Amino acid sequence: MTPRAAIVGIAGTTLAAEEVALFRRWRPAGAILFRRNVETPAQVTALCAALREELGAEAPILVDQEGGRVARLRPPHWPDFPPAALFEDAPAMAAEANATLLGLECARLGLDVVCAPVLDLRLPGAHQIIGDRAFSDQPAEVARLGAAWVRGLQQAGCIPVVKHIPGHGRAQVDSHESLPRVAADRATLAADLAPFRALAAPDGGVGLWAMTAHILYEALDAALPATLSAGTIRDVIRGEIGFDGVLVSDDLAMGAMAGLSKELPAATIAAGCDLALHCTGVLAETASLLEACPALGTRAAHRMQAARDAMLAARKALNPVLLAEIRDRLLATKTAFA
Repeated sequence: MTPRAAIVGIAGTTLAAEEVALFRRWRPAGAILFRRNVETPAQVTALCAALREELGAEAPILVDQEGGRVARLRPPHWPDFPPAALFEDAPAMAAEANATLLGLECARLGLDVVCAPVLDLRLPGAHQIIGDRAFSDQPAEVARLGAAWVRGLQQAGCIPVVKHIPGHGRAQVDSHESLPRVAADRATLAADLAPFRALAAPDGGVGLWAMTAHILYEALDAALPATLSAGTIRDVIRGEIGFDGVLVSDDLAMGAMAGLSKELPAATIAAGCDLALHCTGVLAETASLLEACPALGTRAAHRMQAARDAMLAARKALNPVLLAEIRDRLLATKTAFA
């Protein structure tokens, strides 16, 4: 069975019989876990195994594990990782070591796609939904640390998802609640695009996934947010930025998308996304999403395989204790000389 071009959430800490029946009727391409799905390492490992029993051995299982405010794996069972902002002006090796440690925690559970790093700019006056999740307000610094984060996740055995392309940093409202509109002109938006463009070079970012921003950029498309804008995806994300990796939407259940289309999954794929993301885990909503979502396209499947191949090629045998010592020593040096 060709899977639907969708990544979906589930309701609880085990895969329910009703979810199994749904996935056997309309199989999603993968799944995403949240705090509601996480209790202990053994339980998460078993849940990932159960999902792959239904979805396939290489089905991606995603998790938002940035560190700081956005972390589904938390103490006491998992380390408390710092937010991205702490690494600003620190040696790249500190960010790489931290991302590797974070990735190792995910990979040993069976979570192989980590929704990080955030490549948005941390801009003054913007809504704090991004805030310290971003590395910096300087595009070059975001690109430098973002590249280190990508290396760390890949060598840990995880596929990175850079977000939120083409840039969420100027939003004045939280896209979880309502649709942000950004009035900046094209010249100004070049700064937001720059970190994504840097990580896409020189191979189009084939080893990465990228997550779209649910933002309406008036200079790019006066009517539609990036997730639903064929012009923005074709001309800006695939064109100007040059990103040719897997493009997954942000959560279609977010407030920013309310009322924009009666056929959100199909509209998302038609606009140029490879995968539609839906996170609620509410069975009826997931069923509606899967029924309406097109099948995974051949090009999207190739992009997914290329990202997996790049991760496998980059994966290394690593010493977590040494990595933690490197990260902590480099961050302490940064603090001492700040």
